[in-house]
Amino acid sequence: MKQFIVVGCGRFGSSVARTLYQMGHDVLAIDADEDIVQHISEHVTHAVQADATDENSLRALGIRNFDVAVITIGADIQSSVMATLIVKELGIKYVVSKAQNEMHAKVLYKIGADRVVFPERDMGVKVAHNLVSSNILDFIELAPDFSIMEISALEEWYGKTLQDLNIRAKYGINVMAVKKKNNEINVSPIARDVIDEGDIMVVIGHNNDLKKLQR
Repeated sequence: MKQFIVVGCGRFGSSVARTLYQMGHDVLAIDADEDIVQHISEHVTHAVQADATDENSLRALGIRNFDVAVITIGADIQSSVMATLIVKELGIKYVVSKAQNEMHAKVLYKIGADRVVFPERDMGVKVAHNLVSSNILDFIELAPDFSIMEISALEEWYGKTLQDLNIRAKYGINVMAVKKKNNEINVSPIARDVIDEGDIMVVIGHNNDLKKLQR
C-alpha cells in the first residue's frame, strides 16, 4: 500500500484521488476550496483545505512521508509550477503533474516533475481511436511514435497460435498480454498459446504499425 497526495481536487484530481483510495491506498486530498474538501472527504483517507503554494502549510502536513504527489491544478499554471516545486523540495520522491500545454510541461519537467500528464488531450486521443476503429478498446501513448493498444482479437486470428499468426513479423508489434473470456490474464504469452474468439490482446509498437490493426 502506497501513500499518495493529490493536490487540486477538480474533476480530474478527485477522480484520481477516489480511484487510488478505492484501490486500497492512503490518499491525502488537498484543495484551497473548503466546499471541494468537504465533498471529497468521505472518499479519501484525509482531506485538507490548504494553499498548495505555501511551503509552510505543506510542511506542516508532514507530506515528506508520502510516496507520490499528484499535482492536478490545471487552470493556474503558476500555482501548478509552485506546488510541483514545493512538494519535490520537501522530499516527495515521485511527482506527477498535470499540464495544460507543451510549454507548461517543459517547465514542470525542468523543476523536477517525474511525469507530466495531459488528461484532456489523452482522453481526446482515446475517444478518436475508439470512434474510428471498433476493435480498439484502449490506447496509451508512450511517446510521440510509440503506443500500447488494447484490441479485440481479429476474426482471422481465431483458433490460431501466436506462432501461426507471426504478429511481430507481419505487423511489427509485440504482444504483451492476452485477456481471455473468463477474465484470466496471460501476462507472458508464448508461441503455442491459442487466440480464441473474444480474446483481448495488449500490444505495443510504433504507431504506424499499430494502425494496421485498426478495423
